[in-house]
Amino acid sequence: MESICPIDSLCANEISALLTPPSPLQVQEYYDKLLSARKCSSVIVKQDGKFGKGVYAAMDFKEGEFILKDQMLVGAQHSSNKIDCFVCSSCFRFIGTVELQIGRKLYLQELGASRSHGCDIGDLSNTSEYCHEIDSSDGEDSFMEREENTGECASGSSEAKVRLPEGVVESLMNGHMMLPYSKEFSLPSVVPCPGGCGEAYYCSTSCAEVDWNSSHSLLCTGEKSDTACREALLKFVKHANETNDIFLLAAKAISFTIVRYHNLKASHLVEQGKYDTSCVSNHCDLSVLLEAWRPISMGHKRRWWDCIALPVDINSSDESAFRMQIRDLAFESLQLLKRAIFDKECEPCILPDAKLVIYAFIDLVVASPVEDYFLYIDDLTYPEKEEADKITKPILDALGEDYSICCQGTAFFPLQSCMNHSCCPNAKAFKREEDRDGQATIIALRSICKGEEITISYVDEDLPFEERQASLADYGFRCRCPKCVEEEP
Repeated sequence: MESICPIDSLCANEISALLTPPSPLQVQEYYDKLLSARKCSSVIVKQDGKFGKGVYAAMDFKEGEFILKDQMLVGAQHSSNKIDCFVCSSCFRFIGTVELQIGRKLYLQELGASRSHGCDIGDLSNTSEYCHEIDSSDGEDSFMEREENTGECASGSSEAKVRLPEGVVESLMNGHMMLPYSKEFSLPSVVPCPGGCGEAYYCSTSCAEVDWNSSHSLLCTGEKSDTACREALLKFVKHANETNDIFLLAAKAISFTIVRYHNLKASHLVEQGKYDTSCVSNHCDLSVLLEAWRPISMGHKRRWWDCIALPVDINSSDESAFRMQIRDLAFESLQLLKRAIFDKECEPCILPDAKLVIYAFIDLVVASPVEDYFLYIDDLTYPEKEEADKITKPILDALGEDYSICCQGTAFFPLQSCMNHSCCPNAKAFKREEDRDGQATIIALRSICKGEEITISYVDEDLPFEERQASLADYGFRCRCPKCVEEEP
């Protein structure tokens, strides 16, 4: 299928250089430096001609033993998930209080926020804008009295959500109502975006600074951003929310590269003793751009529209038209992003072929403290549980079955993305009790010997053979692991 956009000719040589996969030497040097910088001595990254990169044990591991934590390079929470989970935009740790998490979610449910298309959640940390001033003791007492009078407490798994008495949601959000035992689940305080966009919030000033300095400074829609850029960004975000929010993550990857390019260029000029206004060129320094792009290029795959699996409801005869539609959708997203963050020096990395290469994006998951809170209440003994239930059961009923939704998104993890697939893996990504942010945690499923390759499953390995192979189609290979070889008809 023809998938060359005419405007690629503007920077054909630069785009070709960006899309050329890193050499084996560049890959090895990058991962050696990454492991050294992270002080990770438990694994090594090696390459072979058959499967490319792979992660290998540098020591013996026992079953259930921790192998590594992998900090994401870029990540984004799914737009629709922002309704359910209020998290740090940098590390994805839940923030605020259990009460704020619950009240905010109920408030958005009352607004009828759409899960299918995401929403502009606005500034919900400053809850006084939305909430009545309610004395906490009055709010709790009247709430308990009304529930005692009804004598009914539906289960949290009930299909029909119960509406809470007036004022309860507001008092949860503004901190005037404290739930029993919620102090056992303390969360970091909310830190707003330094640009004032009302969309990004953080668990600390350090996370806010990291995100601002890596990509958010270009993607912020706050008052500090240029008016024209802000309007273009809002159009881009709206398009992504209505089509595919993977475009938001792609924008982060591009912004990360642009910011890194200018930082590297300035650093090189300082080293050369040439950093003054007369020496700063507006022309692209390709060697610096390639250096800035390198962390992202390590996840280099294929063009999105070329490798995405054909949906089951699309006939094979319509495949070419389907892939053209996907490409056009991606190009439309690109044009909106270009208007918002166009940078002449970094133009090659925001032209179509450079932007729309698939990278090794992986699911991002962080467990909800709201689920932990209600499980804690459920495990209380009499009479503490009976007293707590007077307040918490109606709230659980109001939340409904979705009370335990975790933070969900997509991210690029540089080490986990190197781990090859097996339908009989020896490791898995698994969140332990102490893992409360977006970092990937890898745990051994069985004993692993030093020098053995560490593998994970990209799909549900309990599926039948043909279903596993179909699920792996998006990854562009047919699995030949021992289990598949044995089960193949």
